[in-house]
Amino acid sequence: MAVPKRKQSNARTGTRRSHDHKEKIQLTHCSECSEAIPTHVVCPNCGKYQGRLFVEPKEK
Repeated sequence: MAVPKRKQSNARTGTRRSHDHKEKIQLTHCSECSEAIPTHVVCPNCGKYQGRLFVEPKEK
């Protein structure tokens, strides 16, 4: 059975994990109500996506 001969160093572990970080959510502004929303998502405020109504807006 294969077993590591020595402990893997912290630098090597950190180098391997350098791409595992979380990325920030990319936000855009709704063209109808100007609310900040994630890209490719129906606006929860007005219910529109790319200028077309997909969901009835929630009443406040």
